[in-house]
Amino acid sequence: MRESRTNSAASVLASSGSPDRRPRRRRAAAVRVGPVTLGGGNPVAVQSMTNTRTDDVRATVRQARRLERAGCELVRVAVPGESAAAALPAIRRRLSVPLVADVHFDYRLALAALAAGADKVRINPGNIGASWKVEEIIRAAADRGAALRVGVNAGSLDRRLLRKHRRPTPDALVESMALSLEPFERLGFRAIVLSAKTTDGRDTIAVYRALARSWRYPLHLGLTEAGLRFEGAVRSATVMGTLLEQGIGDTVRVSLAGDPVPEVVAAWEMLRALGLRQRGPAVYACPTCGRTEIDVESLARRVRRALAGVRTPVRVAVMGCVVNGPGEARDADYGVAGGKGKGAIFVRGRVVKTCRYGRIADELVREILAREA
Repeated sequence: MRESRTNSAASVLASSGSPDRRPRRRRAAAVRVGPVTLGGGNPVAVQSMTNTRTDDVRATVRQARRLERAGCELVRVAVPGESAAAALPAIRRRLSVPLVADVHFDYRLALAALAAGADKVRINPGNIGASWKVEEIIRAAADRGAALRVGVNAGSLDRRLLRKHRRPTPDALVESMALSLEPFERLGFRAIVLSAKTTDGRDTIAVYRALARSWRYPLHLGLTEAGLRFEGAVRSATVMGTLLEQGIGDTVRVSLAGDPVPEVVAAWEMLRALGLRQRGPAVYACPTCGRTEIDVESLARRVRRALAGVRTPVRVAVMGCVVNGPGEARDADYGVAGGKGKGAIFVRGRVVKTCRYGRIADELVREILAREA
């Protein structure tokens, strides 16, 4: 009986594949956005958007640099009017990260953004107006070697599509995309990234699956208006994680209300969890229970803050009791298993020292920085 159970377990593992396997990526066409290439088998890129007034060059550059330090690989800025467009050349000169301009309604703002050196311009052809205006943007992007993101959104669908489909269904969004792409394909412009956003998670998954089947352009994943920091991160990770696990998605933006830097942190954690990207330390902590005898949350926060400048992708476990703590700490690159006011420091499976609680964070960080900084 024991042998049959073992064989059965082995057959289940064999049929399901290795638990460490990475999602098989959809092979999208490659599109360059400045020094970053989306699609073409390249890593999923992380992006975010400033929420400063774009015509406040100093504030916008300061926030963009904060995003870049957090790991943002493309920074998008809103271009709602002429003063924002006029600020783009100064912003472009001060940034090394690719700059994306977000333009709606006025095609002249898109032309100004391209002339200012934007690496990509995001437009919704449905609100730009006449086809000749979209064609002007396409020609300007082609002349300057810039990319365009063609974005359709559930909140701004053409009234005819809403009458036909009654609501912004996945089919309505895909049909909107097909109509939006007509001038691009007619002019032979291929430096395109697609997005189709809605607040409904299941609809978002359905529409991106359809986009992936219908076109080979890179896909920008996002759940529009996801919400506040905690709720928005959970919703975004649920939806985008599902798609990324299916190999769908070439760049991601986690949309959260407030400071945009946590968007970048959430995106990296999502990609890390799926084995798609690694950047800097991953600090894990036990959820705590009645057996916990040290302040795990405070300790984990102190360790994470102290390691903010480390870029090496290492696993750090902060564990608070003797049940799973030693095993989890031993399995990580670095870890601590705490109990009764003290903790054992682990380095790659080996206890290197034991210290009182007040010294745990400092000693753990010292061991990591000595090897990884």
